[in-house]
Amino acid sequence: MDRLCIHSITNKPWSLETLIEKYIESNIPAVTIWEDVIEGHGARQAGDILEKSELKVVSYCRAGFFPDIDAVKRQETISRNKRMLEEASLLGAPLLVLVCGADPGQSLQQSRDQIKSGIEAILPFAENLGVKLAIEPLHPMYADTRSAINTLANANDLAESFDSEWIGVAVDVYHVWWDPELKTQILRCGRNGNILAFHICDWNVPTEDLLLDREIMGKGCIPVKQISKWMDEAGFTGYREVEIFSNRYWAQDQDVFLREIVTAYHKIYSIN
Repeated sequence: MDRLCIHSITNKPWSLETLIEKYIESNIPAVTIWEDVIEGHGARQAGDILEKSELKVVSYCRAGFFPDIDAVKRQETISRNKRMLEEASLLGAPLLVLVCGADPGQSLQQSRDQIKSGIEAILPFAENLGVKLAIEPLHPMYADTRSAINTLANANDLAESFDSEWIGVAVDVYHVWWDPELKTQILRCGRNGNILAFHICDWNVPTEDLLLDREIMGKGCIPVKQISKWMDEAGFTGYREVEIFSNRYWAQDQDVFLREIVTAYHKIYSIN
C-alpha cells in the first residue's frame, strides 16, 4: 500500500474532507488532486487542509489544452496554466499533469507545434515555483480535441526536446496499453529519467463510454501487472495512481467502490 495513490476524481461524489477521511481510514498514503474537488475552498485553503492531513499530494490535474486557431485563446490558456501551476504550489503538489489538447480545425502537426510553444511559455514559471510538468499522451481516439500527443513516443520526443529536469511524462495505462512499442518507450523514459507519473485503471469490455466507463484494475483487458513490471524495470519507484472515470461507479456506494479498488490493488501487487 506504500505506493498506492488515488486521484480525487475517482471518488468524484466525495468532498475533499470526506475523501481525506476515507483514504486515511483505508491506509491509502497519497492522493492526486483534480481541480474540481477544491472548488469552494480555493487552492490555499485546500492546501492547508491537505497539509494537516496524513496524505501525500502526488500531483495536480489537469492543465494543458494549448492548441487553438485563435491566438488570443492560446494566450488565455497560457495564463490558465500559470494559474494552475500556482495552485499546484499552494496545494503542495510537486507535479502538474498536462493534457496537451488539440484543435480539429487545424492539422495535428500545427496543434503539436502550439503544444510545444505553450510548454515553452510556462516552463520557466514552473521551474521558478518548483513544480514539474508531466506530458500525458492520450489514446488516439482523443486526437480530435483532447490531445495531439497520442503515443508515448510522441511524449518522449516532446519531453526530450526541452532537455529540462522540470518536464517529463505521465504514463497512463488506459491511453497506452495498446501500443506495440510500449515496453521500448517505457524503458526509454527510464533511461532519460523522464517518468514522472504512472496512472492505472482498466479497459472495460465492452466499453459503453470511451471517456466515462473505465474499470477497476483486473476487471478488463489491460495487462496492468505486466506494464507495472516494465515501469519497475525502467527504474520508476513512484506512486501507482488509480484514476477511474466512471459514471457507473460514481453512481454507486463510494465506500464499496473504494474497498474494491484497494482489494484489486492488493491482488495485482501482492508479490511486488
